[in-house]
Amino acid sequence: MHEYKDGRRVTWKLKGVECREKILALSCGDTHVVLLSEEGRSLLICLFLLCFLRPVGNLNQVIQVACGDQHSIALTQDGKVFTWGQNSRGQLGLGKGEPSTSSPQPVKSLSGIPLAQITAGGDHSFALTLSGAVFGWGKNSAGQLGLGDTIDRPAPAPVDCLNLKKTIAISCGVEHTVVLTKGGLVFTFGSGRYGQLGHNSLRNELRPRLVAELWGAKVTQIACGRNHTLAFVGSFKKIYSFGHGEQGQLGNGVKMDQSVPLPVQLPQDHIDYLQIEQTFAGGNHSFALCSSAKESGKGLNDSRVEKMTRTLDNDIIDRWILQCDSTSWEKIQNKDPIGVEGLRVYLIIPELLGVLLKQQCGIDITEAFAAAILRLIPDKLQVLEEDDTYWIESEMILSKIKRYKDNIFCLLKDYPCILDTEAKCTVWMYAFDQIKDCHEDIEYGWLSDKSVKVDRETLLDDTFQQLRKMTCHMVALKVKFQAENGVDEGGVSLEFFSLLGRELLTMEPKTLEVYESGLAWLTTDDGGVTDEFYLLGLLCGKALFNQCVLNLCFPLALFKKLLGLTTTLDDLKELSPTEASCLQYVLDEDEEVVEALDLVFMDKGQELIPNGEELPVTMVNRKKYVDLYVDMKLNKSVQIQFADFEKGFHEGCPIQTWRMFLPEELMTLLQGDDNYEWDKMREVKFYLPTDDIIQNFWSVFTEFSEEQKKKFLTFLTGTDRLPRGRSLSKLQMQITSLGSTDADEYYPKAQTCSVTLCLPNYSSIDTLQEKLLHAITHCDVFGDA
Repeated sequence: MHEYKDGRRVTWKLKGVECREKILALSCGDTHVVLLSEEGRSLLICLFLLCFLRPVGNLNQVIQVACGDQHSIALTQDGKVFTWGQNSRGQLGLGKGEPSTSSPQPVKSLSGIPLAQITAGGDHSFALTLSGAVFGWGKNSAGQLGLGDTIDRPAPAPVDCLNLKKTIAISCGVEHTVVLTKGGLVFTFGSGRYGQLGHNSLRNELRPRLVAELWGAKVTQIACGRNHTLAFVGSFKKIYSFGHGEQGQLGNGVKMDQSVPLPVQLPQDHIDYLQIEQTFAGGNHSFALCSSAKESGKGLNDSRVEKMTRTLDNDIIDRWILQCDSTSWEKIQNKDPIGVEGLRVYLIIPELLGVLLKQQCGIDITEAFAAAILRLIPDKLQVLEEDDTYWIESEMILSKIKRYKDNIFCLLKDYPCILDTEAKCTVWMYAFDQIKDCHEDIEYGWLSDKSVKVDRETLLDDTFQQLRKMTCHMVALKVKFQAENGVDEGGVSLEFFSLLGRELLTMEPKTLEVYESGLAWLTTDDGGVTDEFYLLGLLCGKALFNQCVLNLCFPLALFKKLLGLTTTLDDLKELSPTEASCLQYVLDEDEEVVEALDLVFMDKGQELIPNGEELPVTMVNRKKYVDLYVDMKLNKSVQIQFADFEKGFHEGCPIQTWRMFLPEELMTLLQGDDNYEWDKMREVKFYLPTDDIIQNFWSVFTEFSEEQKKKFLTFLTGTDRLPRGRSLSKLQMQITSLGSTDADEYYPKAQTCSVTLCLPNYSSIDTLQEKLLHAITHCDVFGDA
């Protein structure tokens, strides 16, 4: 081993340390190493100091260890954190005035908080929770705790500015810290003396700051040495380094510091056929652990996070309820929980209420729970909104929803994180039934004046003409095809909206433009259009209200706009990848390249801001340019068109409960679910399982490709995408015998109105296969095939 002291190279002889147990991991401090060993399922932690090996205290079932310069941290399987060593700057997190200690001490302020990671720097420490909350403590002289000041913290303090970043990993240097988010972004803070923060400066940062040079490249791993940083981009197979480089630890071929991320010069003759599994950074050195493609991923990144997840059962809940009196409840209500992890109470309370409601009590508490959510400060509400870890499956709220429907609907609209998708669909169905009950006086028959009678040949024109005459949209639409006897019990409407989806994409005058991505967007060329955008929105709203699918291949941006949410560059990437990649290029390149592009604040002859033609795009204003470009593309250029569409959508779906859905959920609700559970189709009616023709049908269907199965679904129902909540088992498919002589001369028939398949009694399974494939492949007209 080599170490540099006062510019001189000092050589240390390596010594072997005998250990009777299998070593899983280790962490190194300035003068000590902590080993994590495994003996069966029991985990033991040992201390290696000056070649002396001994157990540390009575710790067992340890799953993570971390070392600072003179202190150590351990995380046990039951979620407890223990620290020991030097505590001169509060790095043990034990509280103010606590002395250094050689035996592990529990960090009580983190008790009960489920943790995913612990890490340590020189004299500071961090803990990361399962939900992405970050806590830091210890030395803060350079801002390495990210709290906005330089005051040391003797106990864990929440880094609030990281609450919404969805942190997944933390790494610490001696006086700097690096954070990696779920989206692949890298934030750094603390000492910038050697450029280890990657901001092209040597300035300290007191709060987490995005490393702009890595923006756009999804980083998957981070590692910190004493004063340098590594960031691995898995998709590019590149490691970027920055910071102190005097001893060659940056791997760039030179021994000098660098303040911006630059690629490590990996040996190309090896890297082409190897996978980089993990990166490591020590005091003044760096490593990349590689494996062949066949071995990639084996044994590495073996996360034990799932073992730390705790679940509630009825015994625990009953014990909590019995042990808690009214005075205790008052104390709990006045307690200010540490950080955002305190919000986990909004996950636990519904489980407790579920038990109470089964005992015919707890209704008042349910109301109080809803009121408590409304009282949360905006920052906490935003955490619940943004973090999918906090989605609550609150079936007990649904059981009482008839009594509190007005308050609950308002609550769900404002805070859609409260229920999961399936629970929201239950609420949605209830709201639909309430509207239906309120209009019992309106005739719902298929020959009522609220039905739409259309000819298949002139489907779109007939539909538009009748929609223009309608004055009431508070009833479900019923469809009647001319010269056909089908009764609309749901199947005809499914087919109707499926056919409309095709025609709307090709209609003249054009209302939709299909992009390279295959997605459709409102056209900016509205020449000849009168009320077509309004009618397009009306049909989309009616499809939603009728619980039918109208798949127009809209991007997520449309549903964000309907819900009043802001669109971003990511939305443009989905709709127009090439256009968005050009904008990303502007954000990613250096100053010389940006200036060479000679861009101004214009888009297709339109100024993005006043005098935009005279304003060049620079490194300073390029983010503003991209934001304005996206806003022009997705908002301003279609402002009038979307206003008409939105008006029609609201009228077509008169119940506003749909606003409780998130954009992704609303998109699936309108455009259909492509999660097929084909086995569920076997739950059918009107046949005996022993019938040979039925058994042959399932044998043939099972062998169909995915595409052929979707064609069969279209043949049977009129659409290959099912509305959310209508699983294949709920289709109530029926199979009947098509009695006729010379059965082999006939094709199968489908009655879409009743979801019925009519099968002739074919002489062989081969004949059935041939006839069925022909029917589903060549039948362009729905109904009888």
